[in-house]
Amino acid sequence: MAKILGMVSTSHVPSIGNAIAKKAQYSDYWKPFFSGFEPIHEWLGKNKPDVVIVFYNDHGLNFFLDAMPTFAVGAADQYMNDDEGWGIPTLPPFKGDASISWEIINGLIEREFDVTTCQRMKVDHAFTLPLKLLWPESESCPVITVPICINTVQFPVPSAKRCFDLGRAVGEIISNLDSDLKFLILGTGGLSHQLDGERAGFINKKFDLEFLDSLVKNPKWATQYSIEELVEQVGTQGIELIMWLAARAALPGQVQQISSTYHVPISNTAGGIVLLENT
Repeated sequence: MAKILGMVSTSHVPSIGNAIAKKAQYSDYWKPFFSGFEPIHEWLGKNKPDVVIVFYNDHGLNFFLDAMPTFAVGAADQYMNDDEGWGIPTLPPFKGDASISWEIINGLIEREFDVTTCQRMKVDHAFTLPLKLLWPESESCPVITVPICINTVQFPVPSAKRCFDLGRAVGEIISNLDSDLKFLILGTGGLSHQLDGERAGFINKKFDLEFLDSLVKNPKWATQYSIEELVEQVGTQGIELIMWLAARAALPGQVQQISSTYHVPISNTAGGIVLLENT
């Protein structure tokens, strides 16, 4: 059967891409963030995943306000990146595997998740930058990818509980695949931040650290909050942590924390990185 190795979650702000492009990863400003990936690179070198399931949110490159699916799953053999206007270099196509995607899509439909199926899909910085952070030396991403996009842009936004249930369903589907492939789950976004309005620049370190702790000790902890309550706690854009919840829920067994990093700020965002190994 297929094996789920573990989960990585990381912030994905566009300025990370600019830091990479300008080779500023180890400047005083960026070093605390990029150094957090060193133990993850070592772990990836030992475990060598074949497939990465990416829970992320699109920022207008593939979906816009006139057509915003709650959950969308890529079902293509490659995914294209494009210029978003942030000055981030466009990356080569990301390899997909439609057969794996269709197993996940069909399994989700059977479990009563009404997902949008995308046989063509553009992927933005929320997808591309985390993968570049995981494999910085590779010109193109060396693993198969499956994008699973969750709406955090326009209300109604799925609840934290619904996203947790989505992740758990994806984990069940993968665990039952008749395959010897090794899977890594990747959740991107967050942590607390708000980019506009009266609370622009808002960061809630206390809540962020409680959330990071809960991923190991009580993964359903954040599901007690409504989306509106999460906005109060972590800011309008901070609700991206629902992707972390989905990723965590996909791990079927007990987990061991390999590494965790928290750094404030990266571009007015609380930068978090975590690696959990499935045991």
